[in-house]
Amino acid sequence: MKRKITSQLLNWKNNPRRKPLLMYGARQTGKTYIINEFGRLHYENVIYVNLETNASLAADFIADISPEKIIDRLEIFFSRKIAPEKTLIFFDEIQSCARALTSLKYFCENAPEYHIIAAGSLLGVAVNREQHSFPVGKVDLLHLYPLDLEEFFWALGKEALTAEIRASYVANRPLAPMIHSAALELYKSYLIVGGMPAVVNEYCRTQHLLDAANLQAIILNSYVADMAKYATPAETTRIMAAFQSIPAQLAKNNKKFQYKVIQRGGSATIFGASIDWLCAAGLVVKCNKVAQIMIPLAVHQDFSSFKLYMGDCGLLTFKSGMPAHNILTPIEENNTFLGALVENYVADQLRVNGHDLWYWESDHTAEIDFIIQCQEKIIPVEVKASGHTYSRSLTVFKQKFIPPYSIRISSRNFGFENSIRSVPLYAVFCIEN
Repeated sequence: MKRKITSQLLNWKNNPRRKPLLMYGARQTGKTYIINEFGRLHYENVIYVNLETNASLAADFIADISPEKIIDRLEIFFSRKIAPEKTLIFFDEIQSCARALTSLKYFCENAPEYHIIAAGSLLGVAVNREQHSFPVGKVDLLHLYPLDLEEFFWALGKEALTAEIRASYVANRPLAPMIHSAALELYKSYLIVGGMPAVVNEYCRTQHLLDAANLQAIILNSYVADMAKYATPAETTRIMAAFQSIPAQLAKNNKKFQYKVIQRGGSATIFGASIDWLCAAGLVVKCNKVAQIMIPLAVHQDFSSFKLYMGDCGLLTFKSGMPAHNILTPIEENNTFLGALVENYVADQLRVNGHDLWYWESDHTAEIDFIIQCQEKIIPVEVKASGHTYSRSLTVFKQKFIPPYSIRISSRNFGFENSIRSVPLYAVFCIEN
C-alpha cells in the first residue's frame, strides 16, 4: 500500500547530513513492512535484525558497541559485505535492546556513512524506562501512524478522487453532488475499517466490512499483551483499566477525561502514570485544554483538563461495540455515539497532519472541539457528525476572539459563509499544518 512516509524516507536517504533514523509508532502500523520494502526498492542489500526474536545478535550489543565491531559482527553473521552507500541496516524492535539504541549515537558520530534505520513499537515506553540509552540529538525521527483517509482511498484505487478533493479544498468549491455522496460513503467505511494496515489490506481484498472485526480484535489483544510485557502487574492493571474506559469517556456529553469513570475514587495520583504510558505507546491521542486563546497555545495549557482519543477510529468502533449498520445508515437521530466516533476520527487526521491537539471551553457553557495553530493564526475547528451545523459554541468563540476564519467539519459540501469554511468529513486530510 502506498504510504506518505515513503517520500520522507527518500528525503532521509538523499540527505548528506543524514543521521541514523528512528521510526516509532504504535504496534501494527506497518513499520517493518515499509522499511523492508523501502530497502528492497532503494538499496542493493538489506541487513534485517530483529532484536526481539534474534537473541544471539542482541547479545552482541552487550559488550563493544563501536560501529566497527557491530559492522564486523553483522557481516560475519549474514555472510555479506556491508557497503555504506548500498546496504540498508535495519534494527527492528530496538526497544528490546537498550545498548543497540545507544549504539546509534556512535554511528552518527563515528560512522555516518552507514545507512541505518531502527524501529520500535514501544519506544516511548522504553525510553522512559531507560532514559540513559536514548541518543538525544544523534538520530532523525519519523512517526508512523495508521493510514489516514487519503491513504485509505489510495489503497482502494481512488487516487483520482483524492486529487479532486484536494483541488476542491484549495479552490474552496463544492464537489459534484454524485462525487460528494460517493466520498461520504467511503468515509463511513473508513470509520469502521480504520487505518491499521492489516485491516485495510483485508478489506481491500474482500470488500466485506465485517471482516475487519477479527483482525481488530487481534490487534487490541496484542496491545494488552504489550501492557503486561512492558509494565509491572500493578501498572498493567491500571493501564488496562484506563484503556478500557476510553469509549465510556467519549460517550459522555462532556468528553473531558474523568478518572472516576475508570473506577470510583479514581484520581491522577492513581492513573496519571497509566495515561502517560498509553500516550508513550502511541495507543491514545491526548487533546489538551487551553485556558487562553493566545499564541503560542502550548504555554496556555490547562494541565487539569484533557480528552483522550483512540489512535485509530476503526479500533474505537470495534472496542465500543458500535454496530456497522448504525454508521452506514442515513438516519442520524439515533446515532448517539456517532458524534464521539467522528470527533475521534478528526483528532487522528489532524494529528497525522502535524497539528498539536487543543480544545477550548468557556465556563462549561461553550466548547470548541479543536483549536489549531497555523503559523500566526489560531483557528477554531467545530466537528459535526451530520449536516446539522448550527453551533452556539462557535458563535460564542467568534464573538469573543474574532478569529480570521473558522472551520466547520460536517457532511456538507465545501463552502464559505459568515467567515466559516465548510470542510466535508472526507476532506479533513487536506487541513495540513
